[in-house]
Amino acid sequence: MGNQKVNYFILLFVVFGGFLIFGLSENIKGPALPVMQSEFNLEESQLGILLALNSLGYLLACSFTSSLANKIGIKWTGIIAFASMVLAGIFMYMSKGYTSLTLSYFLLYLANGILEIGLGIMAARIFTKNTGTMMNLSHFFYGLSSIGAPILAASMMGWSIQSVDLGWRGMYVIILSLSIIPIIPSLFGKFPDVQQQDGEFTSIRHLLRDPIAWMIVAILSFGVVSEMAIGSWLVYYLENAYDWSIKKASEMLSLFFLLFTLSRLFVGPITDKIGYTLSIMIFSAFSGICSLAAVFSGEKGAILFAIAGIGIAPIYPTVMALLAKQYANGIGTAITFTVTLLGIASVIGNLLVGTIIDFVSTVWGRSTGSELIGLQAGYIFIAAMALLCSVCCVFLYRIVRARSKVKVSEHDEGISL
Repeated sequence: MGNQKVNYFILLFVVFGGFLIFGLSENIKGPALPVMQSEFNLEESQLGILLALNSLGYLLACSFTSSLANKIGIKWTGIIAFASMVLAGIFMYMSKGYTSLTLSYFLLYLANGILEIGLGIMAARIFTKNTGTMMNLSHFFYGLSSIGAPILAASMMGWSIQSVDLGWRGMYVIILSLSIIPIIPSLFGKFPDVQQQDGEFTSIRHLLRDPIAWMIVAILSFGVVSEMAIGSWLVYYLENAYDWSIKKASEMLSLFFLLFTLSRLFVGPITDKIGYTLSIMIFSAFSGICSLAAVFSGEKGAILFAIAGIGIAPIYPTVMALLAKQYANGIGTAITFTVTLLGIASVIGNLLVGTIIDFVSTVWGRSTGSELIGLQAGYIFIAAMALLCSVCCVFLYRIVRARSKVKVSEHDEGISL
């Protein structure tokens, strides 16, 4: 019993530490990109290609990680992801031009994709009890490191070691070298194997024909598109709609992320108690209503933009808990299927926000003499995504109920109301 408890804490360290590293690696690029652009004389289009190839590497990793985990085990899949991140940091340090920099970034985001799917599979196998609580807690560590990553990166780039500036190269190699830390306990930990339960094994073909799987994809896509769009467009909205300074607008975004992160820390037990579908329904509706109220109440209601973070935060980790319960026989396949489609939806969603702002500003902005209507339309779309996430939960429950899969006790299935 003692050895099992020690092993459990080792696995906790790997999962929580993995999410910390994941948050750092994804969010240190902000301060570094302008310096890279200046050093290599890159045009904006080249930066766009760089980031687009990153997304391609991420989606590519999502497509094969489940199969990799089935072949070599989730333990070595995680170790490969962490080791690849260290290598990416070294290659970035050695980059001599745009091509080598792009290849290094591609490797980094390939590793990030493997790590996200791998951590999801690990968490689903390890957290068989209080799954919602533990999934939200895991993603809390991602949010925690995401908050501090840009500040840490900007600070480190100004460090000097023996009169030599660390710069973006040294910053990347040091931060990504932290990935060695989770590798050490991974080598000693005993990871749970796949345990076959009653029911059909989950395959891609099964998921393609399963309306529940598609409804979960819709729920996650609407929720995450709303979440990412807030992070991308809030500062722009506040600056242009209310003439806020970039400092004041950024402080509101920081408050959003603070409430977002704290929400993941505290709401997990609620999701386990009242059921995952009901939790997502309530929290996404809350976020959507807050965002709508913020738009229509004007500048005096701007704080509601930040408060919306409380509702949008639990959606991703709670959907992961939902997948773990619904597709226990093939969780890796289910996560791969869902996250890959989510990646595609996220690209489309962010494009739609910008398109809606431009279109409404052009068509109606000229007649009213104000561009505010276009900004409002874009943010109403962001709020609508959160509300659609909530509506989809109603349909998910009806589909499941029609199949007679909902049981009396919500502890039997995480999707019960």
